[in-house]
Amino acid sequence: MREREAASRDILQVITRSREDSLPVFDVILAHARRLCDSLHAGLFLLSDDGQELQLTAYQGEDEWLVALHFQKPPRLEDVANPLVRAAVSRTVVHIPNTENVATSQDTGAARSMLHVPLLARDRCHGVLSLAGRVPEAFSGADIELFQLFADQAMIAVENVRQFCALKDKTEEVETLNQSLQDRVETQVAEIERMGRLKRFLPPAVANTIVSSGSDRMLSSHRALLGVLFCDIRGFTAFCETAEPEETIEVLQTYHEEMGRLINAHGAGVDHRMGDGIMVLFNDPIPCDNPAGQAVQLAVAMRERMADLGRQWKRLGYRLGFGVGVSLGYATVGMVGSEGRFDYTASGTAINLGSRLCDEAEDGEILLSPRAAIAVEDDFRVLSRGTLHLKGIREPIEVFRLEDSPEATQLL
Repeated sequence: MREREAASRDILQVITRSREDSLPVFDVILAHARRLCDSLHAGLFLLSDDGQELQLTAYQGEDEWLVALHFQKPPRLEDVANPLVRAAVSRTVVHIPNTENVATSQDTGAARSMLHVPLLARDRCHGVLSLAGRVPEAFSGADIELFQLFADQAMIAVENVRQFCALKDKTEEVETLNQSLQDRVETQVAEIERMGRLKRFLPPAVANTIVSSGSDRMLSSHRALLGVLFCDIRGFTAFCETAEPEETIEVLQTYHEEMGRLINAHGAGVDHRMGDGIMVLFNDPIPCDNPAGQAVQLAVAMRERMADLGRQWKRLGYRLGFGVGVSLGYATVGMVGSEGRFDYTASGTAINLGSRLCDEAEDGEILLSPRAAIAVEDDFRVLSRGTLHLKGIREPIEVFRLEDSPEATQLL
């Protein structure tokens, strides 16, 4: 992540120094794209003046013969079988995971996967950014998003050079353009750095929400009604004592990948992870109408997925379970820490209660606080598990268990 943010900053800084020539920008973009995506080669094509051809403008890679080929015979827009042309004409990303499975008119050389991203401005395509993978399935979703960002930055360079050249004889307008360009680049650099800082302790969707709002006010300490979910793996400590380190890491990695996917799909605001323990907050900083309900829905999805994983692990001799605690209540939320080590977290009785309920839950159990149980009783079947004394909670509290059936019933 930091390497990609640094690459974006580097590109934007080169744009400020290349007002009359976009080629230095293209070279930096292609170099970063090849390095970050470990690609065979990368090229940038611009539409010819007559709008009929894609002309190779910049290239970095190992198949130098492709350069001569494209100069001798540039792809023409009438060649719809060429993926480069298809990306330009459709103005959409064209991703070919495996070149051996697709018949095209493009000579791919040693490339085993291809990615073509159009350069768009004012709803028109001005060229295509192309990347070739060494192996099939070389490009992940994150790689495609990064390459689209590079395409946007390449288009900024093209537009800036065009504007600069058009106004270079008008001194005052050029000075205004220079200042506008400087401000524009500084804004983008600041936003990238800001997003980088936020994403270190917030999910990407939350960081994007904060940046879009243009205010960090929600990061300051405040009170909020939260749906709180705690979960962890039952028997994990004992497992770690007998398992090989590689086995422990593999189990933990699978667990966090699967739970993380579910957390993102259910619109959680914040999640914190330590070892096999996970805390998830609903209703802050992203508001939701039913924080307890969404927390319970996530808990059910987690329990179902962990049941599948548990069966797989049992075949390997791993005896692991899963427990969840859900509470609903007010807590103090905000950013805490010192310079360079910030975190966005919550504290209060609702947080402590969710943690203690998780500790109390047996394998396969989802335990709810009274307030959380009342909030979801119309949508889920909950049964009283009795009154318990929980560590850190002064008074005994009635605890409820979520049943397997989601049929609506009254609290018992």
